[in-house]
Amino acid sequence: MTVVQPDVTVVIGAYEAMPYLVDCLASVEAQTIGPTRIEVIAVDDGSADGTGEYLEEFAERTSLDVTVIRQDNSGGPSGPRNVGLGKATGRYVFFLDADDRLGPEALERMVAMADRNATDVVLGRVEGVNRKPPTSMWGQTLERTDVFSSNIKFTLSAQKLFRRAFLERHSMRFDESLWTGEDALFTMEAYLRADGVSVIADHTCYYLVGREDGKHVTRTGSHTLRFDSARALMNLIADMVPAGARRDALMVRPFLVTLLPQFGPKFLKDGEAVRQEKLELAKPLVDAYWTGEVAHRLRVHERLRLQLVAMGRPDLLVEVLEFMKAKKTPETVLEKGGRRVYFAYPFFRDPSTGLPDALYLAEPREAREVPGYREIGVDQLLRRAVRKARRVLTPAG
Repeated sequence: MTVVQPDVTVVIGAYEAMPYLVDCLASVEAQTIGPTRIEVIAVDDGSADGTGEYLEEFAERTSLDVTVIRQDNSGGPSGPRNVGLGKATGRYVFFLDADDRLGPEALERMVAMADRNATDVVLGRVEGVNRKPPTSMWGQTLERTDVFSSNIKFTLSAQKLFRRAFLERHSMRFDESLWTGEDALFTMEAYLRADGVSVIADHTCYYLVGREDGKHVTRTGSHTLRFDSARALMNLIADMVPAGARRDALMVRPFLVTLLPQFGPKFLKDGEAVRQEKLELAKPLVDAYWTGEVAHRLRVHERLRLQLVAMGRPDLLVEVLEFMKAKKTPETVLEKGGRRVYFAYPFFRDPSTGLPDALYLAEPREAREVPGYREIGVDQLLRRAVRKARRVLTPAG
C-alpha cells in the first residue's frame, strides 16, 4: 500500500484553549483542500480545562489524519510547535494557534500559491476578531517578494505556510529559551533564508481571535522578556544582514514594535528603579543598532523618544510622554516655502538640550498630513541636481 504524502501539516499547539478550540478545529475540518491532503499534529501542552480530551475526541470522529500528543506544560508556544514540526510529514507546515481559526479555502489557496511560485513562505491575509491584526502588508497580492521589497517584516507571527524541506534544510526550530517573541525570530530567519515569499492579500486566510479571558502569551510577561525578544531579533538581523541601509530597514521592526512600547505611556507609571533598568537594558541595543537611517524611517514622536533613550535622558522623555498623554497636538513649523515641516514637540529648538532640528523634521509620509506642505517631486530633485552640477562644472571668470 502506497502512503501518499500530505500537502500540508497543520501544527496546533494548545494550552487551556477551550472553548476556542472547537471553532479552531472546525475551521481545519472545513478546508476545501480535502481531508486526504491534510495532516494535523495537535500538541496539548499540559492543559487542565478539557483541551486534551477534546482533541482526542476530535481525532476519533474526524476523517482527517490527526495525531494528538499530550505533554507536561512547557511554559510557552515554542515547545509544542517544535514537537509538532518534528512529527510533520507534509510538504508544507502551517502553525495554527488553538484559539484562532483558518479562513475558508485558506490551505488550498496557500499551497497553490507556493506551488505556483516555488516560494518557501506564504502569508495569507489576517483579520481580527476582537483583536487588532497587522494591516500594512495586505495592500496587494504578491506572487513573489522578499522581506526588503515589502512590509512583511511587520508580521512576524508564526501563522504562515512554510515549505517543510526548507525548514529542515536550515535546521530551523523555535527558540525555547524565549518566553515571548520566539515566533518573530523564527519568521524573520525564514524570510531572510527563503527563496521567495508570497502574499495573499485578497482573501482572508486567518482569523486572529481576541480571547475574552485575555490569555494571550504576547500580552503577558515582564518588561525584561520584551528586551530579551528585541535583543534576539536585533542580533539575528545583524548576524544575517551586513551593516547598511538593508539592515537598518529591518531594524525598524524591533525598534518600533518591541522596544518603543517600553518607553510609551507605561513608562510614566513605572517606578524609578524600573525606569533605570529599562534604560540599562536598552543601552547596548541603541548603541549597536540605532542609526540615522533607522531614525528617519520613523514618525517624529517615535524618533524623538528613542533618541532620548539613546541619550539616557529619562527626564526629557517623561516630559514628552506627558505632552502626548495630554493628547496635545504639536505646533507645525513650515519652512523653505512649505517644503520642510517640523513638529514642535517639547524641547524643539531649546538650546539647553542641544537636540538637533532633524529630530523634529517630518518625513514626507508624515508631512503630507499638514496643510501647506509642498512635497519635492522627483523631477524637482533632478532639476536641482542639474543646476548644482552646472555650478560645479562652470569655470570661474
